[in-house]
Amino acid sequence: MRHHLPRTGPRPVRSGTLAHDLGWAAELRFAVHCSVVLLVLLLGVDGAAGRLTGPRALLWTGLAALLCAVLVPPRVRAGAGWLSCRGLLCERTVRTDRLVAVCRPEGVARRVVFRDAGGARVEVDPEVFLANPALWHRVDTDARCSAERGTLRCGVTTLRRLSEQVDSRHALRVFTLSGLE
Repeated sequence: MRHHLPRTGPRPVRSGTLAHDLGWAAELRFAVHCSVVLLVLLLGVDGAAGRLTGPRALLWTGLAALLCAVLVPPRVRAGAGWLSCRGLLCERTVRTDRLVAVCRPEGVARRVVFRDAGGARVEVDPEVFLANPALWHRVDTDARCSAERGTLRCGVTTLRRLSEQVDSRHALRVFTLSGLE
C-alpha cells in the first residue's frame, strides 16, 4: 500500500503545463468580502438613521461594486510560450518565447513589463512571481529561450535580478519550513 504525503510548496513545472497565481482566488474572496462588509455597513447605518431609500441603496450598492472592481486582482497565467494577465475588462497576452523587452519602470506601482515581437505588452506585479515560483519558472524558461535566440534585446539584467529574488525567497521558505532558518 502506497502512502502519499501531501505536497508542500510549488509543483515542478513540466514543458507544456499551465502555471497560475495560486493566491488569486483568496485575493478575489477578500475583495468580495470587503465590498459586502462595506455594503452591509452603509445600508445598516443609513437604515438605522431612517434615511434609507431606494436611490440611496442603489448608490451604496454601486459604491460597494466600485470597491470590489478596484480590489479584484488581475489573474496571471502562463503556459508554454505565453504569459497572460486578465483584468476586469480585458486579457492581455504576450509571447514569452518571442520577448523583445522586459523592464521595471520607476514609480510608485511596482510592475514588470513584458513586450514581445508582435507588439503585445503585459504588466505584472513582481509579487505574483515571488509568491508563485512555478509561475516564474514557466516564464523564465521561455524568456531564456528568447535571450538565447537574440530576440530579447533589453531586460536580461531585470530577468536575472527577478530570478535571484524568486530563488532567495523560495530558499528562505524552504529553510523556514524545514526548521533550518
